[in-house]
Amino acid sequence: MSLDNVPHYTGGCQCGAVRFRVEGALGHASVCHCRMCQKAFGAFYAPLVSVREARFSWTRGEPKRFRSSNLIQRGFCGDCGTPLTYEAPDGMALAIGAFDQPEEIAPEIQWGIEAKLPYVDDVPNLPGKATMEDSAAAAFLAELVSYQHPDFDTEEWPPRSKAE
Repeated sequence: MSLDNVPHYTGGCQCGAVRFRVEGALGHASVCHCRMCQKAFGAFYAPLVSVREARFSWTRGEPKRFRSSNLIQRGFCGDCGTPLTYEAPDGMALAIGAFDQPEEIAPEIQWGIEAKLPYVDDVPNLPGKATMEDSAAAAFLAELVSYQHPDFDTEEWPPRSKAE
């Protein structure tokens, strides 16, 4: 919450070229299983939250858009491809995973369940391991240098090198 007790949220794409800010209450959060959303997100479903009642602004860059139907366009980062928006005549929804703190936004409903992939409900029953439990993953991650934007606003991105 901000000092005036108005909730605010920030987020953006993986590379940091596009950032946003939402001030005010978010709408209903959902996951959509329709085939169009599966393809747009490259995933089992699209987790989205409406921002139509809140004050929304792009704070760095703007997404490119793809018109996925006569009524819908979808925003994504033109540099890294991160899915960002679902834009319809009745308002816009943002990808929950693009928020800096996605754990604060829990889906309340599922849409398009007729297209739900048959194994999605079984995913929580799959065996699970922490990443570092796998020695090959731990060795790989020891060498990894992330270029992903951090989960908070920055004055500039990417940061200037110290030599500049």
